[in-house]
Amino acid sequence: MKFFEYRDNLLHAEDVALPIIAESVGTPCYIYSQAALEQNWRSFDEGLKERDATIFYSVKANSNLAVLALMARLGSGFDIVSGGELQRVIRAGGRPEKTIFSGVGKSEEEIRLALELGIFSLNIESDAELTRIHEIASELGVTAPISIRVNPDVDAETHPHISTGLREAKFGIPFGDARKIYQTAAKLDHINILGIAVHIGSQITSLAPIMNALERIIDLSEELASDGIKIQHLDLGGGLGVKYQDEQPPDIAQYCEAIGEVLDRRNCRLSISVEPGRSITAQAGIMLSKVEYIKKAEIKNFAIVDGAMNDLLRPVLYDAWMEIIPVALGEGRKEEIYDIVGPVCETGDYLGLNRALAVRSGDLIAVCGAGAYGAVMSSNYNSRPKPAEVMVSGDMFEQIRVRESIEHILDIEDIPKRLMPIA
Repeated sequence: MKFFEYRDNLLHAEDVALPIIAESVGTPCYIYSQAALEQNWRSFDEGLKERDATIFYSVKANSNLAVLALMARLGSGFDIVSGGELQRVIRAGGRPEKTIFSGVGKSEEEIRLALELGIFSLNIESDAELTRIHEIASELGVTAPISIRVNPDVDAETHPHISTGLREAKFGIPFGDARKIYQTAAKLDHINILGIAVHIGSQITSLAPIMNALERIIDLSEELASDGIKIQHLDLGGGLGVKYQDEQPPDIAQYCEAIGEVLDRRNCRLSISVEPGRSITAQAGIMLSKVEYIKKAEIKNFAIVDGAMNDLLRPVLYDAWMEIIPVALGEGRKEEIYDIVGPVCETGDYLGLNRALAVRSGDLIAVCGAGAYGAVMSSNYNSRPKPAEVMVSGDMFEQIRVRESIEHILDIEDIPKRLMPIA
């Protein structure tokens, strides 16, 4: 099923024409298809149904409360990397006991909150973090469930900014040190060793690195068993890529099948978890923007739109190519090559370069594949309010995040008059 398609020369989200949404909430805005989100999550659920497996949706990909509430209703667990994300999960109806807390820099307050709420697992990324978690668990009189995130030194073959499994990365425990830290953890009264965690990167388009990492943590579980340390759970992380341009990533069914083949061949009966984010939300969302001006310069043509790098950071941060298409297909218009740029005062403020489009001032464009790492990474740079977000279901839509106002941005700041005397 296509969730974003042209009907009568107008781009639709499910059964809603996009100009109707633009007129209602303005631009730029993010639009998500509920049916697409559900289908992608259920593909993981179906692919792993024969396994003792749990899907922990990666909140950092898209943390809108409506998206999280949908995941919770589907029965998803959650993978979080901050106390703020934990509170989002709770607000959306998610369960702490189905939540994994990852990340290298958990504060004392975040650890205490997670333990008080009864989180499923804290994924430890350093020996110093192990010490801190044990101290806080002892203070609270509880036992902290933990997995240790190991760094398998596996090249995810992705962009350097989202490759996390190499030995020079800040993430995880070096694989060669893992056994020692597990032995240390096993001696601590307020630590319950649950499993082994791994996550080698994001936007991975080949199964080989993921399966290589899985093989390595199965090896480690067997070594730990010989030390008398019983592992109950393997956390495979996330990272499955999607198609933005000409990538050929495996689909969700192939990914799940490959996991099963490795587990069966290794006769591994441990429970497992996966942490998909992008592969659920990316293609379930678009960013809608309006062309403000057409500027024809000496060397280049520019389509200057009202969406900017503060609204969608991926193109400049990751050199990411994202498909850009017109919302209305006009007859008799000639395509020209444009750089699609925003109003932010940076040369790097672009959504796409050298794109063939037939557009005019006032037209709407859609940036495809924007459901992951889009609105969630937006900022107020240049004092620009963050965009609205919309969920579409069939022929209905609802605003799930209102557009910020400049008044809201200014109201949370103050001028400290007592500290700034004028001579």
